[in-house]
Amino acid sequence: MGNTRSSRFTRTDWLATGPLAPHVDAFKQYLTDCGYAATTFANCVRSVAHFAQWVHGRRLRVQRIDETVVAEFLDDHLPRCHCTGPVHCDRRNLSAALGHLLVVLRAQGVVAPPMMRTTPVDEELLCYEEYMDHVRGLAPKTRDIALRIVGRLLASRFGDGAIDIAAIKPDHVRRFFAQQAKLYRKPANAGTVISALRGYFRYRASLGDAVHGLIGAVSYPANWQLASLPKTLTAEEVEQLVGSLGRPGRSMRRADAIVRCAMDLGLRSGEIARISLDDIDWRAGTITLRHTKGRREDVLPLPATTGEAIAAYLKHERPKTRNRAVFVRHVAPRDQPIGPDLVRKTIRQAFARTGLPYTRSHLLRHTMANRLLAGGSSLKEVADVLRHRSLNTTLIYAKLDSRKLVDVALPWPGSAA
Repeated sequence: MGNTRSSRFTRTDWLATGPLAPHVDAFKQYLTDCGYAATTFANCVRSVAHFAQWVHGRRLRVQRIDETVVAEFLDDHLPRCHCTGPVHCDRRNLSAALGHLLVVLRAQGVVAPPMMRTTPVDEELLCYEEYMDHVRGLAPKTRDIALRIVGRLLASRFGDGAIDIAAIKPDHVRRFFAQQAKLYRKPANAGTVISALRGYFRYRASLGDAVHGLIGAVSYPANWQLASLPKTLTAEEVEQLVGSLGRPGRSMRRADAIVRCAMDLGLRSGEIARISLDDIDWRAGTITLRHTKGRREDVLPLPATTGEAIAAYLKHERPKTRNRAVFVRHVAPRDQPIGPDLVRKTIRQAFARTGLPYTRSHLLRHTMANRLLAGGSSLKEVADVLRHRSLNTTLIYAKLDSRKLVDVALPWPGSAA
């Protein structure tokens, strides 16, 4: 059902007299704090007014409102709505507005948190995630990947029933891997499945389970990690990218600062997104990286060009917000930090504006490593700047060190020595 019964004269008096009246001011303040435009604000108010009229007609107590009640309103009532007076009937607007309403009601303690149906597999995954987080210190993305894979294994073996780790045999693991291999065609991705399974079985071994036969049930496929050269920007392409910075436009100062963080400091997307105002020491000219991939705090010198780009963004473009993140959202809901995906999107857009045929944000990190090597830095120094926990991770950049490669290259057969 569309907007046929909506208009700018939609009734909102149900908000003042209906069951949601005590919570209207908090709802409006929430929308204001999120920074929604006037049109969106008005649509949300009209949507909740329609919902309030329906709740009153059903004689529902506010405490009973939850996702089930909202779904009943959207799926059963809305297609055959006969509410009195003009009412807002756009399903998309209604769904979004009622989602915000639930947030407000739960923040006030009026409505109980959503009930989550848990199975033994869910409980097992929760325990395993705590282990990966607190014992192994794995990043959230790594944990999510492992939980998806292990969850599929456990669900395929036990469904909603209790977990009996002794009931998993090596043949079960091999068959599961064969099924998953169809989804992961590249050797590196297939290795991710094996790594996730072995990590889980090691966790069970730490609990005293006899699972050593399961750990070796599948082997890693051949995957020559150092077989290819890391892609980097040429010196000319770096100049092109630098020359494209400073253009006027919406969110361009934020884009310039993000590109500078990736290009000058070699920061990962997640590290850029997590930079806080408290992490920058302007007097000392340093930036502190917290909650990094290696779970360490690293203090790096802040290059002048990077600091100037961040300062310009903070002074001229960053919206007023109570959030301490340096890079925040420019569209509603405001007052929120950006995420790694927006960092990657920003860098892709910077490549596109420059006319460079690249899409991966990690390219700037590789480029920085190449520039360090070209400037005479050792692999150990590159590893320190990129904050690699293992020097083996940095070895791939040895292929880019043309000065060292000349020293070890053999003469071409038949040529002068």
